Amino acid sequence: MQLKTKQKFIDYTYIIIGSAVTALSIALFTTPAQIAPGGVSGIGTILYHMFGIDVGLSIFVLSVPVFIAGVRLFGSLYGIKSLIGTVALSAFTSFWNLIFGYGGILDYSREMSLWLSVLYGGVLAGIGIGLVMKGGSNTGGTDIMALILARYTKITTGTSLMIIDAVIIAASAFVFSLESALYAIVVAFITSVALDKVVLSIGTGYAKEITIISDRLEEIGTFITKELDRSGTVLPAKGLYSGQDKKMLMTVIPKEYISRLVRKVHELDNSAFMIIQDTYHVLGEGFVPIEEMVAKQHNDVTQY
Repeated sequence: MQLKTKQKFIDYTYIIIGSAVTALSIALFTTPAQIAPGGVSGIGTILYHMFGIDVGLSIFVLSVPVFIAGVRLFGSLYGIKSLIGTVALSAFTSFWNLIFGYGGILDYSREMSLWLSVLYGGVLAGIGIGLVMKGGSNTGGTDIMALILARYTKITTGTSLMIIDAVIIAASAFVFSLESALYAIVVAFITSVALDKVVLSIGTGYAKEITIISDRLEEIGTFITKELDRSGTVLPAKGLYSGQDKKMLMTVIPKEYISRLVRKVHELDNSAFMIIQDTYHVLGEGFVPIEEMVAKQHNDVTQY
């Protein structure tokens, strides 16, 4: 019980600090620079510059209905932690705006200020979102929308998120300028790289291949299928040193689920053995359809 309480404290600390850091990115850099790199914060940035609506308020109003839909569809997948992440991000964004003002901390009459906003906005957002994910939460909004879209279409979660963010970035081109949309793409890329470094401190792949050796594979497998909505394969194995027959579970999951899985494995079996590595081409159900990759390769060949 004491271990669980300590872990909960650590999780909520990650969520609060991560939300505060992400909000700094929004309030101090991307919003004042008129950059909307996707997400509900991107929509909030557009609404602020069009109608003067506080970005933090927009994040809250836009995220809560989506959160409720996520809870109804996915149950415990989006519990109290996700709500805290959403509320904390909106609250901290409004708080930083009150402290520093809505103009940010840079002088945008200088061209270099835009690039500084791109760099620091992207890095801070990646660090912040990564910390929130380490706490087993998310900042709501488009993450949940992507899962909903993936559930009712044949589009994968990663592709759904890219589509939603692309629509928001495209909208910013009409509201601000084409240059602003191009800056937003760079911010999104920097955020993705920084986020991945925080979540696992390795690689930049979208998905991770995980191998688990444990005496409680059945319970771990149930968590993967029921809570993460993913699958895997159980393979026979044999200990090289002990000579004992064992079972090994291999699965591939999106990187945002890594922290939750690692925590669950540790909770069930703290002597489990895990290998986590990057994957760059994941083909099959839940990821890129094999026929899509074959068709792409065929098109590439026919171009030459």
